[in-house]
Amino acid sequence: MFYSPFDINKETGDGSSDADAFEKLYMQLRKKEGRLYTDEEVRNLPQIAATHPYFKEWQLRKRSCDRLLKYLDQKNKPLHILEIGCGNGWLSAQLARNISAQVVGMDINNEELTQAARVFSDISNLRFISGDIRSAPLEHNSFDIIIFAASLQYFSSLKETMQSAFQYLRAGGEIHVIDTIFYKKNNVDAARQRTKDYYTALGFPGATDYYYHHCIEDLKNFSVRIIYDPSLWIHKFGKNKYPFFWVCIRKHGNPASNP
Repeated sequence: MFYSPFDINKETGDGSSDADAFEKLYMQLRKKEGRLYTDEEVRNLPQIAATHPYFKEWQLRKRSCDRLLKYLDQKNKPLHILEIGCGNGWLSAQLARNISAQVVGMDINNEELTQAARVFSDISNLRFISGDIRSAPLEHNSFDIIIFAASLQYFSSLKETMQSAFQYLRAGGEIHVIDTIFYKKNNVDAARQRTKDYYTALGFPGATDYYYHHCIEDLKNFSVRIIYDPSLWIHKFGKNKYPFFWVCIRKHGNPASNP
């Protein structure tokens, strides 16, 4: 399954004006936060200058990337991988460069996708497409691995998002959610308020409407393995603390058995 190096077609997504509004707001917010990167910076991610304001964050991303690469490499077979919400494409590029795989990066953010396609045009086993997982221009049952890396918080319903992703996953395939916070139900209200305060302070209170706080309890309906749980005492008080979950959700052979 191959696509042109950059296949942007808004009609293949949900085509809604809300998606356009989100893209515009998202890019304005990333600019305000200082999270827009030059082509050279994107090409080198997750490595970045120690003087960069998000250096420590990228050190965490590098750790999770290295662990994911090691895990997937141990599959010992060529993989078809889809990254949903790939942004500027840095993780998709790392996957394509370092393991035996055909990789597709998908996002609704055309500005970052354009940069991704430009920066990583030399990687023959990597393609980028514009689309929404709920109505993606992809073949069903065609991927071994689907990855959400720091992107699940932009999807309102965990259940509906996983159901959509299962359509494109082969039997026995895996969905990996990394660099993502899952909350306890009794902590969600406080987390929402912190998010609202943060975006309001930046001058983008409307961004709160596009950020969702998923609960760890909501995973109970899926075939889940929590590979890394930051709330475990051995991780909370260890030397190399890492704040994000790594969750693996497996697709059963019988599609009807998936929630």
